[in-house]
Amino acid sequence: MLALLPGWLDPETIIEHGGLWLVAAIVFAGSGLLFGFFLPGDSLLFITGFLTSKPEGLPHIDHPLPFVLLVLFLAAVLGDQVGYLFGRGVGPALFHRPKSRLFNPANVDKAHAFLEKHGPKTIVLARFVPIVRTFAPIVAGVGEMKYRIFLTYNVIGAMLWAVGVTTLGYYLGQVDWVRENVEITALLIVAVSLIPIGYEVIKHRRHAAAGEVNDTPTEQGV
Repeated sequence: MLALLPGWLDPETIIEHGGLWLVAAIVFAGSGLLFGFFLPGDSLLFITGFLTSKPEGLPHIDHPLPFVLLVLFLAAVLGDQVGYLFGRGVGPALFHRPKSRLFNPANVDKAHAFLEKHGPKTIVLARFVPIVRTFAPIVAGVGEMKYRIFLTYNVIGAMLWAVGVTTLGYYLGQVDWVRENVEITALLIVAVSLIPIGYEVIKHRRHAAAGEVNDTPTEQGV
C-alpha cells in the first residue's frame, strides 16, 4: 500500500525533505482542509515516531520526542478546528458543491452518515479513518455541533491519534524486527487502529437489526 503512493507522498520522503514541519503541515491539512483527504495519516505518524528514535541509515527527526508530540498534537487540533469553522461558515451549501478533481460530494456524504451513526465520538473515531478524518470536522460544523462538545472530542482524538500513533512508532522503532520491517509494521498499526471502528459499525448494525425486530408486528393468536 505504501509503495502505491506517489513518491512525494511517501512518509520517508516527506520527512527527509521537509522534516517535522512538513509532517505537521500535512497532519494539519489532512485533519480538516478539503484538499487534504488524500494525504497520508497513520503511516506518516508512525514513521515519524520511528525516525524520531534515530535509526541508523535512515533520515532522522532531530527533535526530542516530547517536542515532536506537542507539534503534531497542535497540528491535529488546529486542523480540526479550521475544518469545523469552515463547515459552520459554508453550511449546507457544502453538500451541493459540484464535483471536481479535488472535491467529491460523496466524501461529505460518507462523513455525514458516519457522524449520524456515531454522534460526537465520530470526531475521535474518524481520526483513524482516511477521508472521513478530513470531512468529519467539516460536517460537524455544518451540523452546528456544540462547540464545547466538538472541542472536547477534538482534543481527545488528537491525543489518541497524533500522540498515540507517533509514540507507538517511537518505542516500537527500538525493536530490531520493527526496524527491519517498518513498512509492514506501519500497515499493521493502521489495521489495528481500525478495530474500534469495526466494533462500532458492528454494534450499530446489531442495534439497528434488534430495533427492526422489535418494531415488526407479531401475529395475534385466535
